[in-house]
Amino acid sequence: MPWLTVIGVLPIVGALVIWGSLVLRRPDPEVEAFTDAEVDRTVGPLARRNLAFARSTALATSLIVFVLTLVLAARFDVSRAGSFQFSETYSWIPQFGVSYAVGVDGIALTMVVLSAVLVPVCVLAGWHEIETERGVHFFALMLVLETFMIGVFAARDVFLFYVFFEVMLIPVYFLIGQFGGAQRRYASVKFLLYSLFGGLVMLVAVIAVYFQGPGGPQGFLTSNLTGLHYSSTTIERLLFVGFFLAFAIKAPMWPVHTWLPDAAAEAPAGVAVLLIGVLDKVGTFGMITLCLPLFPGASKWAAPVVIALAVISAIYGGLLAIGQSDLKRLIAYTSVSHFGFIVLGIFAFTSAAQAGSMLYMVNHGFATAALFLIAGMLIARRRSQQIGDYGGLQRSTPLLAGTFLVAGLATLSLPGLAPFISEFLVLVGTFTRYPVASVIAVLGTVLAALYILLTYQRMFTGPTRDFAAGWRDMNAREAWVVAPLVAVLVVLGFYPKPVLDVLNPAVGRTMQQTSSTDPAPTVPGVQPAAEGITK
Repeated sequence: MPWLTVIGVLPIVGALVIWGSLVLRRPDPEVEAFTDAEVDRTVGPLARRNLAFARSTALATSLIVFVLTLVLAARFDVSRAGSFQFSETYSWIPQFGVSYAVGVDGIALTMVVLSAVLVPVCVLAGWHEIETERGVHFFALMLVLETFMIGVFAARDVFLFYVFFEVMLIPVYFLIGQFGGAQRRYASVKFLLYSLFGGLVMLVAVIAVYFQGPGGPQGFLTSNLTGLHYSSTTIERLLFVGFFLAFAIKAPMWPVHTWLPDAAAEAPAGVAVLLIGVLDKVGTFGMITLCLPLFPGASKWAAPVVIALAVISAIYGGLLAIGQSDLKRLIAYTSVSHFGFIVLGIFAFTSAAQAGSMLYMVNHGFATAALFLIAGMLIARRRSQQIGDYGGLQRSTPLLAGTFLVAGLATLSLPGLAPFISEFLVLVGTFTRYPVASVIAVLGTVLAALYILLTYQRMFTGPTRDFAAGWRDMNAREAWVVAPLVAVLVVLGFYPKPVLDVLNPAVGRTMQQTSSTDPAPTVPGVQPAAEGITK
């Protein structure tokens, strides 16, 4: 069974079913006379049926994909996690060396699972977020986005990867531009321009790396482009920069991060979760799965500069998060800081740091998803994103306050919650090779404690304010949205070994491809970092 193809195609089939229902169910002639604004305000019986069908179809499709992904993960051979499994390779455009080639190793599998988990959660979270007939398109676009996310993580052809990398922009652009806040058009255009610029630079590098390879009908396969001997060091470095710039924008890293706060602040909560929790991971995923294996020499050449930028991102994101009055922008800047830690670990070139970075990608996805979705629930009640408009909520809505606190503590990497072990591995692994960078980056964890605890204090402590007196606490649907995320954060906080067992072989392969070794222990009798992680 072509598992990855089936899992990837199902969501877009669900989207087509949703859109097809609009064609089959013709609107009431009386409603056709209304203007767009009047239709939005006047949702008739047919529009309600279409919206209900779209919601249920999107949830059912995403749950089927989730179950199939769990089956895929169960069939994954952990002992061979460093090699690609469930591989499919078919000739697509042989004249240009392009193939439809998919497969997953340990790193790609965790990203596919993360996508499959978060999409149904976000669909359920957005159940009542769009109450007009246009909500049909909202749920269909969420499914289209899921197909592209799975495709980009599973692609094993560089050109195919680039195709998915670019087409992801289309559903996100419409999800923000059509369903976002007051500044949604500005935010969506800014997101699109930044991403297109990085993508166009990457396209030049993709074509150039093909001509450096063996060519032929499968010339774009990553396996055929790994371990190349470039005609000159300068060419390898220029190609690395082309790929890295696109991934740095997507990640996002300082100073090409400015699109993220605007996009996250204007996007609906569920879209913001997929934007930061999954799409941004494509940047760091590309760094470790394409930049490092394809350009090992250039990656080491650029490592000191990239590490400096990563440390700046970690500190800069934390400082700006402290000064935010907008709740969504605050969470966006926390992600800029966290991505700094992830990139730091990737370019430290130690097993501990890279394993920590890959685990951080998973843990950050769940922690940020929980924080953003709870923020969305609060904003839906108060109709405001300003932190100063809240206060004293822990008495009127204790469940919302408690889950926000747990998600916030996970974001600041509290021991016992999932992000702690990943951040610890990044810092320890980086310290063995770049001690100064690791010590400076620790300041980012201090800043995290400030921006999370101060925000909780301002929003939830103190006397109950008048507006919150009649608020209802978390309902059953909202509990189903948050509970799985909190459970994952707790379980992985105490027992991350299953995920690390999947990631470590793939990280070991990357270390081998870049001819990297862990620094020898400075204390006699202490085992190397990689061996310690495995045990």
